Amino acid sequence: MRSIVLGSLITIFVVAGAHAVARAQTAPPIKPGLWQVQSQREIDGQKSQIPDMSEHLKNMPPETRRQMEAMMKQRGVDMSGGSMNDMKICLSKDSVDPSQWQRNQGTCTTDYVTRSSSAWKWHTSCREPAAETDGEAYFTSSDSYTVKTATTMTVQGQTRTTRMTLDSKWLGPDCGDVKPVTPPAAGHSHGVPGK
Repeated sequence: MRSIVLGSLITIFVVAGAHAVARAQTAPPIKPGLWQVQSQREIDGQKSQIPDMSEHLKNMPPETRRQMEAMMKQRGVDMSGGSMNDMKICLSKDSVDPSQWQRNQGTCTTDYVTRSSSAWKWHTSCREPAAETDGEAYFTSSDSYTVKTATTMTVQGQTRTTRMTLDSKWLGPDCGDVKPVTPPAAGHSHGVPGK
């Protein structure tokens, strides 16, 4: 169960950050390397923290915790800060290659409204699960970008709107032992950052 939850949380950050900036026909104006990503999330207007994984990790047997941390680093995510609200991801040139992300769109379609060197705006519609996302990425420099998304979806008969802001800062060209983020496998829903 924990691995399913953890996988979903990884998807939220990697997808909302890397996917949002990588899906255009040209690569985003950012540097490859290690990025610090800080997030804020609201569900139906109420601030919501993504679960603090440090408590889950702390309660795991040491060997299981090491395996979990190693698995996340293999997927491009470093949670050494202990929180999904403040983590590090590795983006390589291939990580932001638009063709890699576009081929695995699954049941989602994305239309870009604006695409300039300083801002991208888009709308994503997904069939399964049914969701509508409006997103914006602002590139303040090659060292910094912000992604804002608003996703509306119905879960168990309740319609919810999740707003997420990801502030990303480049830490350097060397990712150390954190592997670069790779596009999700075909069929996975990755157009829904708030999922």
